[in-house]
Amino acid sequence: MRAVWYERQGTAEEVLQTGEIETPEPARGEVRVRLYASGVNPSDSKNRLGFRGPMKFQRVVPHSDGAGEIDWVGPEVDPSRAGQRVWVFNGQWERPMGTAAEYIVLPAEQAVPLPSGMDFAQGACVGIPGMTAHRCLFADGPVHGKTLLVTGGAGAVGHCAIQLGKWGGANVLTTVSSKGKADSARAAGADETINYKTEDVAARVRDLTGGAGVDRIIEVDFGGNLGASLKILKNNGSIASYASMGDMEPKLPFYPFMFLNTLVRQVFVYTMPNEAKRQACDDLVRAMEEGRLTFPIAARYGLDGAAGAHELIEEEKAMGNVILDIP
Repeated sequence: MRAVWYERQGTAEEVLQTGEIETPEPARGEVRVRLYASGVNPSDSKNRLGFRGPMKFQRVVPHSDGAGEIDWVGPEVDPSRAGQRVWVFNGQWERPMGTAAEYIVLPAEQAVPLPSGMDFAQGACVGIPGMTAHRCLFADGPVHGKTLLVTGGAGAVGHCAIQLGKWGGANVLTTVSSKGKADSARAAGADETINYKTEDVAARVRDLTGGAGVDRIIEVDFGGNLGASLKILKNNGSIASYASMGDMEPKLPFYPFMFLNTLVRQVFVYTMPNEAKRQACDDLVRAMEEGRLTFPIAARYGLDGAAGAHELIEEEKAMGNVILDIP
């Protein structure tokens, strides 16, 4: 099968290779998926660059998200699943073979039915952004009637969080850095956008909420935004964060958080509890079926363009998901 892989860590241009490798076969409890699209995420680039430690395998086919059709079911898997359109998640987590290839084998529960209204490119966007957003939003209960702040509302996770927050019945505020990103966030359903480059976020949130603040923050930069968060969280509020690149080792203001009874939650999609993964999959499929969850695609490449896709992700300028099409 055709695939993209690397055998050492480094820049995309230096280490990514494209060619033919062996086609995998499913084992007990597994399915094989003929992939037609692969989603590229920041974690894929970080793994390739070595930010998360040395390689665990001699050769890595990157990417965790993808979509396609089940073409072979292994023992103890319902045979009727053959031919099913699916999106997959955690493809390359703790495994050498990810979705940047024509085929992948993985546990049957990691291949989730793809609603008929979603094409494969959309399906390849679901995994990391959708499941991260779902966990940040709903890990601590329903959001109906609550006020949320989604930081980075034009990013892949932020865009999902806005849509799922509105789907759950919340009032959603979001931060952006440009008019174009504000337009994208409003298209996702945001009630209000705040340009953090030109506005005082805490002051604007207090103004928009009549001084009450927000119930939950879905946070793209925990350390970088910590000061503003303390000014706008309600008593018994929560911060669910999935990154902290602005300050990777922030000093936690314990007593201010304690006085507010604040819940601080970190979210790492790969190691979420299994029940949380199941609930996320169920809700994401339902939201897609109801037409309440779609994914903007910033750029599409072929397998031969994988290096360009990784470089675009590293620039952090893409408004939407980056996809590899696999004919």
